[in-house]
Amino acid sequence: MKKFLLANALHFKKRSFVVTFSVAVFMLAAACIINFYAGTYATENASSSVTDIVLSNIRIYDVDGMFKYGTLAFWGFLILLCLYDAKKFPFTVKTLSIFIVIRSIFISLTHLGPFPGQVSFAATDIISKFSFGGDLFFSGHTGIPFLFALIFWETKKLRYLFIASSLFFGTIVLLGHFHYSIDVLAAFFITYTIYHIATIFFKDDLKMFIEDKTKFLD
Repeated sequence: MKKFLLANALHFKKRSFVVTFSVAVFMLAAACIINFYAGTYATENASSSVTDIVLSNIRIYDVDGMFKYGTLAFWGFLILLCLYDAKKFPFTVKTLSIFIVIRSIFISLTHLGPFPGQVSFAATDIISKFSFGGDLFFSGHTGIPFLFALIFWETKKLRYLFIASSLFFGTIVLLGHFHYSIDVLAAFFITYTIYHIATIFFKDDLKMFIEDKTKFLD
């Protein structure tokens, strides 16, 4: 732990790192704002629902608690992970930011209504600030854990944890009828592409991310 605290302090003494760190924070803030307006727009313009080969053949399960608290626990872990090793922060956060922006574009294009029986979150629920009901394609709950699996692929414990999280949330959103099956399935393919776009756009940040071969959770 002391090793990483010292390394983090040294990174912030470098102007180039402070700049790329600040850019990453700005990109994430901008992406969240874009996501808010895109989700609101998609929800307000949502049309009728459509049939789904999976959802039409399974009943609705009460997964509300797992969905809410699982999401909060997952994001809490991500925040700690991003701050633990500062030199991994810029590439990780910039990649997450373009994921959010690209997903915002997708959900703004087609406005399917939620599948009948989908649970709506209360206006005071923190999840409702990020999940609007009409922001369906593609599933962020499935895609983001898979994105982090790709980012931390070389760290086996994290890779398996994030893949398991992606499968877990993918199953949860289907059982609760929060997403159509195409939202979940497409998330893996689109996320894989987004990751490789990030490796092209953020080469310097990626180089800094992988320069230390020490895998702190292995």
